[in-house]
Amino acid sequence: MTGPMAHARARHNPADGKAPVRRAAATVAVLFLLLGVLGFVPGVTSRFDDLRLAGHQSGALLFGAFQVSVLHNLVHLAFGVAGLVLARTVSGARTFLVGGGAVYLVLWLYGLAVDHDSAANVVPVNAADDWLHLALGAGMISLDVLTARRGRR
Repeated sequence: MTGPMAHARARHNPADGKAPVRRAAATVAVLFLLLGVLGFVPGVTSRFDDLRLAGHQSGALLFGAFQVSVLHNLVHLAFGVAGLVLARTVSGARTFLVGGGAVYLVLWLYGLAVDHDSAANVVPVNAADDWLHLALGAGMISLDVLTARRGRR
């Protein structure tokens, strides 16, 4: 079979009717939502009293390692919502994984370039965030490649 129907069938898992790339994008989106919520939970976020709206002065640390602010947490929540919306279609899921992965690779480069103690560090990020952003960017793009490849078999 050729055409759109063959392509759509090749990308679906008979177990749930969703293309693997859609499941991967939705899973990543839920992870971002979870991280966004946890950034507002004292205990999970240490030094919670130091949580600021934005900027490098925010001393709150998600899991005791990743510098967060209200803005940082809201970005995670927005990214999660966008991911869930985009995961409703194969093309949207791929856009989320590849585009979002690219955004995180740019954030990784930003984190390497910016002075973490300067006003330019508005998100804010620290060294732990920098390496997490590299892993997220590479991981999201890899998920797209792997799930797209698996869907074509």
